[in-house]
Amino acid sequence: MQIAVLTFDGFNELDSFVASGILNRMKSRGWAAHITSPTLQVTSMNGVTIERQKPLEFAAEADAVLFGSGVLTREIAADRALLSRISLDPQRQLIGAQCSGTLLLARLGLIGDLPACTDLTTRPWVVEAGVTVIDRPFIAHGQVATAGGCLASQYLAAWVIASGASRRDAEEALHYVAPVGEKRLYVERAMAAITAYL
Repeated sequence: MQIAVLTFDGFNELDSFVASGILNRMKSRGWAAHITSPTLQVTSMNGVTIERQKPLEFAAEADAVLFGSGVLTREIAADRALLSRISLDPQRQLIGAQCSGTLLLARLGLIGDLPACTDLTTRPWVVEAGVTVIDRPFIAHGQVATAGGCLASQYLAAWVIASGASRRDAEEALHYVAPVGEKRLYVERAMAAITAYL
């Protein structure tokens, strides 16, 4: 599994790095999650500048694509030239979005009138885009999932692993990153959020 973690200027570090870190627990199985960006470098909402691992066009060939959020997502959603560089196939790919990334999925026509999750700040913009927003951390419709809240990135990562490998693999990846002394409860809560959609 090759995974594109779409990361734009103004990105939220928790979205891109937490999901990427959990997904890369599957490296021994040949999986790789890549920070995928439209430019060689992107700077986070807190001023952290990183180099991309893959160009934006990599999303078209990836097995899974995750959209992170950020403070510039509204501008990105209005940039037709930029969005035209993102070519996705929900019949072949697992596609997920977190927080304001849900707005990008809506602009790309991947949500339609299905209910979706997002964060509280982005909610009015996603509703304005014609999406019904529900007050939940995670939901999936077939191969397309959305999550709301910065730490919901663990749910997206676990959903990709459970869908592309197995539930057991997802549990093991979550167990590795979970806080000591809380591992069982942490894994149980995360898996409870995604199990109905596997």
